[in-house]
Amino acid sequence: MNFGKVVTAMVTPFNEQQEIDYEALDQLIEHLIENGSDGLVVAGTTGESPTLSDEEKLALFSHTVQKVNGRISVIAGTGSNQTKGSIALSQAAEKTGVDAIMLVTPYYNKPSQDGLYEHFKTVADSVQLPVMLYNVPGRTSVDLAAETVIRLSAVDNIVAIKDASGNMDKITEMAAQTDASFSVYSGEDALTLPSLAVGAIGIVSVSGHVIGNEMQEMIAAYEQGAVKKAASIHQRILPVMQEMFAAPSPAPVKAALNRNGVHVGGVRLPLLPLNDEQLQALNHKLALLEQVK
Repeated sequence: MNFGKVVTAMVTPFNEQQEIDYEALDQLIEHLIENGSDGLVVAGTTGESPTLSDEEKLALFSHTVQKVNGRISVIAGTGSNQTKGSIALSQAAEKTGVDAIMLVTPYYNKPSQDGLYEHFKTVADSVQLPVMLYNVPGRTSVDLAAETVIRLSAVDNIVAIKDASGNMDKITEMAAQTDASFSVYSGEDALTLPSLAVGAIGIVSVSGHVIGNEMQEMIAAYEQGAVKKAASIHQRILPVMQEMFAAPSPAPVKAALNRNGVHVGGVRLPLLPLNDEQLQALNHKLALLEQVK
């Protein structure tokens, strides 16, 4: 299943009381639809999922589905390191009308590859929705092997993976050895273009909040065979991509959105907003990009 080329892992807007700001969420969704997002991941890592209760997540899923109203895909982040809990949240998310779920590799308890296979298959079997796997070893301390992904791709409703391992050999192997109906997405903004070159179909992005149109332009240029143009766009937007991760995410991208008039508030503890030095560096990179548009 193809969720599009640029799927944005959406931030969760908060008000001054650190509660979800649904008016700001509506504005953010419209901004993302108008600026290059083919789909949204709701309550993923970028949405500060570790700080959200299940009740908050389900409210976010329902609200986003209603606001999007079928215009782009809505993917619910329902994974955890507890299989039973992932099943319960996934089944509840299915009732909200989301288009798919995303399941992160179980963190902290460090299961084996066979354990990972059984976890993902068990959760996928509990719902009718399409499933996107999410491998992010830098956060989970567990790396989902290419062989395990290839094995999981045979499960009917496991249709895609977001791979944030940064391992191009792995992306190549998964793209080469899975069926054409299985989609491999980069989970690293800065590796979008190299990942396309070895078989990925797009990016699940943080930077899409601020440079979604540029990322779409880069992908389109590559697919049309204008490789030098794609490389030029990549070179131009890479500093912004890097700046989005210069401090713990999503603090930088929330600061960038606030700067650009898309007000999403701050981050919940234990994350912190950017300090003055970090904010100055971010503003500098964004200003440079604006000068060359």
